[in-house]
Amino acid sequence: MTAEMFPKEKTIDLRKKHIGPSCKVFFSHDPIKIVRAKGQYMYDENGVRYLDCINNVAHVGHSHPMVVKAGAEQMELLNTNSRFLHDNLVQYAQRLQATLPEKLSVCYFVNSGSEANDLALRLAWEYTGHKDVITLDNAYHGHVSSLINISPYKFHQLANAEQSKSVHVALSPDLYRGNYRQDHPDPATAYADDVNNLIQKAHEKGHKVGAFIAESLQSCGGQVIPPAGYFQKVAQHVHQAGGLFIADEVQVGFGRVGTHFWAFQLQGEDFVPDIVTMGKPIGNGHPMSCVVTTREVAEAFKNSGMEYFNTFGGNPVSCAIGLAVLDVIEKEDLQGNALRVGGYLMRLLEQQKEKHPLVGDIRGRGLFVGAELVRDRVKLTPATAEAQDIIYNSKLCFPRLKEQHILLSADGPHRNVLKFKPPMCFSEEDADMVVEKIDEILTGVKPCSQLAIVI
Repeated sequence: MTAEMFPKEKTIDLRKKHIGPSCKVFFSHDPIKIVRAKGQYMYDENGVRYLDCINNVAHVGHSHPMVVKAGAEQMELLNTNSRFLHDNLVQYAQRLQATLPEKLSVCYFVNSGSEANDLALRLAWEYTGHKDVITLDNAYHGHVSSLINISPYKFHQLANAEQSKSVHVALSPDLYRGNYRQDHPDPATAYADDVNNLIQKAHEKGHKVGAFIAESLQSCGGQVIPPAGYFQKVAQHVHQAGGLFIADEVQVGFGRVGTHFWAFQLQGEDFVPDIVTMGKPIGNGHPMSCVVTTREVAEAFKNSGMEYFNTFGGNPVSCAIGLAVLDVIEKEDLQGNALRVGGYLMRLLEQQKEKHPLVGDIRGRGLFVGAELVRDRVKLTPATAEAQDIIYNSKLCFPRLKEQHILLSADGPHRNVLKFKPPMCFSEEDADMVVEKIDEILTGVKPCSQLAIVI
């Protein structure tokens, strides 16, 4: 049994009528109605195929048959909560822990990245007894109230919002347009010292820091890659202050960076966070997520006297799907594919940088890549309009990526960073096609503040 298929115009009208107006759609001036997807491709109601360069949720590919089969077969047998014993829960926890450093051994299963990060804060607050949180500028950690408070990417958009006095915003460790750049002799120490300064200022006001939280690679902040050694130095300052380090892997975990399974591992073997959160790719589109921490932190949470229960977290269907995702990553060598294809994509984009002055910086790891567009490579003037124009502004003289059936997005504080985070089955042929189209568009685009942004 399938739902009735409405004409696109009726779908739009019903969405306007029944769905909250703050719930936006991609390409709102001409939204795409997607009815099915397979691998790295999505299809609209007319059967038109789009190359998906943005969907890091469908991690192993849309509608992967092994994942679909695992979920369907378990759903036919049983789905219930984790207060009953079931092998899927412990088998998945065991498999997941095997990908992590040994001390990260205790799992809490939840249903979204927001739930995971909210729980991570609770764990840190309970363990340390301290309530203050240090976050990075331009960070995004989720949509619930506790996380909007620590997500400058969101709260900077609110005209009358006041930053919580218990939240301290550190400099984003951006080596391209941040305070300390690639020509700095030791940017890792400089950015870590900024965190330490925030700790000292908090102490002067009688505050104590319970946690430092960071995306292992900043996504909404513009595909920012922290300098090596930064997390180690930050962790040292935070631990000395009695706080915990939370690594948010919701966007970038599960092999996406290619060289490692987890992006925090890019910092080196000598860095291990106190808490790791994960979401989006963990279930390949199925709503599940996880918090992993140390035995010490978990015991402190237990000793608070409050039981933790999550109705759907860790249910047999979710865990069956999670196991299937891990199987596919291994069987199809998707981590290796991310390394190979991501490196190939980076090389193609570097060629565009050499050819087109509008391309200011290429950065990334594996299949997590950003191309920052600027109107002036010295002043780093953001080419915001041009970035939007490349993606979907069809008002000019020739088709943009959307009209050529390629889905890409732009983000960062200036919305001028083209973001590549496709399903992990993305191929070199896909990379060739999208960069070829970008090249054609860039050839016809001149840096100009008069370009229209269609939203």
